[in-house]
Amino acid sequence: MPTDPVALTRQLVDIESISENEAAVGHFLSRYLAEHGFRVETMPVPQSAGRERFNVYAGTSSETPDVVLSTHMDTVPPFFPSSEDNQYIYGRGSCDAKGILAAQITAAERLRSMGVRVGLLFLVGEERGSHGARVANMQSKGSRFLINGEPTDNRLALASKGALNAVIRSHGKMGHSAYPERGESAIHKLVSVLDRVLHMHLPVDPEVGASTLNIGLLQGGHAPNVIADEASATILVRLVGPSEKIHASLQEAMGGEAEVDVTLEIPFHKLKRIEGLPTMVAAFTTDIPSLSNWGEPLLLGPGSIHVAHTPDERLAKQELMDAIDLYIQVAHRLVGNANGI
Repeated sequence: MPTDPVALTRQLVDIESISENEAAVGHFLSRYLAEHGFRVETMPVPQSAGRERFNVYAGTSSETPDVVLSTHMDTVPPFFPSSEDNQYIYGRGSCDAKGILAAQITAAERLRSMGVRVGLLFLVGEERGSHGARVANMQSKGSRFLINGEPTDNRLALASKGALNAVIRSHGKMGHSAYPERGESAIHKLVSVLDRVLHMHLPVDPEVGASTLNIGLLQGGHAPNVIADEASATILVRLVGPSEKIHASLQEAMGGEAEVDVTLEIPFHKLKRIEGLPTMVAAFTTDIPSLSNWGEPLLLGPGSIHVAHTPDERLAKQELMDAIDLYIQVAHRLVGNANGI
């Protein structure tokens, strides 16, 4: 029976798969794809807290795919189940990225019936460091093209910003706040450092736009009447080019009052263009930098990133259906151009 993409989206949304808890949706997809005639492989991913984790690859036995459609199975918290009205599908993951999963499965079924050699790669852990993608990159199937799915409003992304995550820590001496001369406030140092961080010059790409910086977490201190001996801040820089200048600027901003530790770095990526398709720039990061062995990458999918990760997450049904046709069109153009057709 052909896939009903709306019904499949709702089935997937109703399986809770917050990052590190993706096993149930992985088993569902494995069964579903096998029942629809795909040869299914699982790729174990190192467990977290003893939980089973694996990627899912589906294709045709003994066939090297020309194009692979890929997205992620995990979602951000909190979980809430699906619902629908005449226009939208609602629920956690409806647009990021379970509607995309359904669109890619439907498109792959149709592409396969048209004679296109197509594979499907569904990954764990995209929302927390692309752990599944890094494992998958060591098990490439030799595809020439990878179409990665994220909410781009069905527009082809010209670029995907990178990310640099860093923790800034300052140290001081605890004391009674009535006698500040006897202590040394780590928080006061951190505030001074963060002011310099906020005034750093951030690189700009003429096509993509500016890098951005967010101070996302602040911690430190014990009580209002205690001089803080420890303080920290976690920042995230969205990159539009190489990160070396950001590293240097951060070190300069420390000014001897704090230390900085870069905990995650995902490179900026410019992507393939296709003439005649509407375009956008993805200010968010994706699995693409960790899938370099899966072919030339493109980024495309239904849904708006502005409702992803929100209590109002939803996906327009018409946009879901349009995405299926768009994936088929793009795959045909990629394979045809590569074959000189």
